[in-house]
Amino acid sequence: MHDVPHEHETVLEVEAPRVKFGRGAIAEAGPEAAAMGIRRVLLLTDAHVGRLELFDRARRSLEAAGVDVVVYDAVRVEPTYDSFVDAGRAAREADVDGYVSVGGGSVIDTAKAANLLATHPAPLERYVNAPLGEGKPVPGPLRPHIACPTTSGTGSECTGIAIFDYEAHDVKTGISSRRLRPTLGIVDPDATRTLPATVVASSGFDVLAHALESYTARPYTERTRPASPAARPLSQGANPYSDLACLEALRLLGMHLERAVHDAADDAAREAVMYAATLAGIGFGNAGVHVPHGMAYAVAGLVRSFVPDDYDTDHAMVPHGMSVIVSAPAVARFTAPVSPERHRRVAALLHGAATRYDDEAGDALAEALARVMRATGMPNGLRALGYDDADVPALVQGAYAQQRLLSNAPRAVREDDLAALFAGAMRNW
Repeated sequence: MHDVPHEHETVLEVEAPRVKFGRGAIAEAGPEAAAMGIRRVLLLTDAHVGRLELFDRARRSLEAAGVDVVVYDAVRVEPTYDSFVDAGRAAREADVDGYVSVGGGSVIDTAKAANLLATHPAPLERYVNAPLGEGKPVPGPLRPHIACPTTSGTGSECTGIAIFDYEAHDVKTGISSRRLRPTLGIVDPDATRTLPATVVASSGFDVLAHALESYTARPYTERTRPASPAARPLSQGANPYSDLACLEALRLLGMHLERAVHDAADDAAREAVMYAATLAGIGFGNAGVHVPHGMAYAVAGLVRSFVPDDYDTDHAMVPHGMSVIVSAPAVARFTAPVSPERHRRVAALLHGAATRYDDEAGDALAEALARVMRATGMPNGLRALGYDDADVPALVQGAYAQQRLLSNAPRAVREDDLAALFAGAMRNW
């Protein structure tokens, strides 16, 4: 298409998700589903959220709108290959024409996968990101999907990405396609009133990582221009549109995250963090994340015995935000030399030390991140999650497989770089 195929990108493609935000908004799920032509819906949740009044409000709204509801409450927190496949099978058997997900990122991502596997049946690995899967494109449109997040973290209602634990490879990975983005996100801050402190902190750090990594990602203008518009990646790199959302998300987190963790009755703080999650999802959905997320997928995939406080789970797991943030200080020092002003700005938004020289920006951001982690009860690095130096080679192998993420970093990331980063993330203070 282009005379010079190696030219750098000059086009930014903006995709703004449709989102409703506000207290009581979940009561509009039914009218919205009916307006989309949904007559029979698969309502997905996990066992814990399925017992909450907020879930019941969504179900009643759908039924009052004349929508036939089939409940699927077997979503696994931190989903796996098998749990995605199970949800896809349930969706096919239910013979639905639309989806509503009520829950955290695990629920929303499972709904995306179920929609894909029921609408375009195929082995899951056909759609999984290369090199762990074939990376084939989603072949056509999906059924309508209304995503209703209940945690202030994932931003999955704004993205076309679904993440799971690929247990056969001891690593997390995912599927990425514009077609996976929910038709509508309904963000109701009432959901956060029931969240315990560790869940608020972990999900909040997922927000922070989305915003930080998207803002410090490789600029979109440094990418090679695609051979055709259809080949333009979903994660385009740092860009002016995403920057606006990410900076506001970081500002809100700097002001409100600690308050939201420590006081469940602080409605203003928890609402601000949930709004930050949606903003960061918008930024992440267009710019993409990089090294901390790539490292996190290995950390979560290789977990042996760690069980976090406040999570209703019967298996070892590292919550996603926790697995991401433990490496973020080390990565900040690694990436800051490429864009010190961006790292300095994030440190300031998190109330870090003011810096005068560019070579101080990475330390300032790393220390600001560590301060907020300590203040909100996050683990002090990988050792607190059960890892030690002997685990570094396996962690590097898992992270290096995440080339889609690593290629979005502002500088090249080699295997020896990852080894140094994992070693540096063993302790953060």
